Amino acid sequence: MNRIFGSSASKTSKPTLQDAINSTDARIASIEVKIKKLDGELGRYKEQMSKLRNGPGKKAIEQRALRVLQQKRMYEGQLSQLTQQTFNMESAALATENLRNTMATVDAMKLANKEMRKQYGKIDIDKIENMHYDMEDLLEQANEIQESLGRSYAVPDEIDEADLEAELDALALEEEEEGTSYLTDLNKVPDFVDEPPVELGEPSAKEAIRTTS
Repeated sequence: MNRIFGSSASKTSKPTLQDAINSTDARIASIEVKIKKLDGELGRYKEQMSKLRNGPGKKAIEQRALRVLQQKRMYEGQLSQLTQQTFNMESAALATENLRNTMATVDAMKLANKEMRKQYGKIDIDKIENMHYDMEDLLEQANEIQESLGRSYAVPDEIDEADLEAELDALALEEEEEGTSYLTDLNKVPDFVDEPPVELGEPSAKEAIRTTS
């Protein structure tokens, strides 16, 4: 039965906005071809009239040129209308596309919001606060343990800083006295030296013979 009478599925689908734009563009291209052809005819008539004198022949060519010019004006009017229609449809298509993108963005934001609420619903703020408090207690205990392990058993807990400074000054004074005495003994000239020493040179030949004899 469907083969004989057809069915609703066999009906042609309604043209979309883009289909209408494509169809209008094709009509515009066809009209532009016609206008270009009429321009060629007007150019030939103009050339012919420039070579003829005033008379019936020139008058007939002028009538033909006028008819061609009227056709050209008619096509130019249609071209202007179709161009405006294309502009309007393209503007509508652009607005539709922007609206579609906006709706997709809104849907994505709704989904993200729903997912965020779902995830944040699993988080307990009180538990996080308690975890921070526990962490602070553990860190404090760790510091106490480190201080206990770093305690010194050889040095008394309470030492008078004044006594330490006095002892340090005494040590420095002793080192200074010992160093000064030692250097003085090295640089001091012996008391038994009455005159400067005489440098001894190599013995001469006579002194060597005298010594050997």
